Amino acid sequence: MKQLFIAASLFALSIGSALAGPAADAAQTHFAAIGAGDIPIIMRGYADNAQLNWVGGPLDGTYVSQDTIRGTWEKFGKAVGPLKVTINNLEESVNPKGATVLANVQFEGKMPIKVRYVLTYRDGKLVSETWQIDPKLAIAAY
Repeated sequence: MKQLFIAASLFALSIGSALAGPAADAAQTHFAAIGAGDIPIIMRGYADNAQLNWVGGPLDGTYVSQDTIRGTWEKFGKAVGPLKVTINNLEESVNPKGATVLANVQFEGKMPIKVRYVLTYRDGKLVSETWQIDPKLAIAAY
């Protein structure tokens, strides 16, 4: 069931992103996996030396290493359960050294969590992730 949810979420997220590059595609997969609480899918995108900067909320802090990042996503998933994911203003910047994806993302369950996202990829792997909680972030509903 979880895999069907992820597949359906990825299809919905991909509408209108036919020109997205590999980093944008990876980011959309990452967001959908977070919404589904699918830890193996979330974690497969990270480089060994990845860093997660969580700004705001009860998980505020900097997490370095796959083990601490995994633990953070496990806590988050247990606290919020499955979430609907809405993505706005996804932008991808690429050069030969890597890619950066910026996006406004709303995770909605018991209450909406509005996040300004910044993801940095090198060699196809997520090396830096900033999760900035922003209650005033504008998210358009589709």
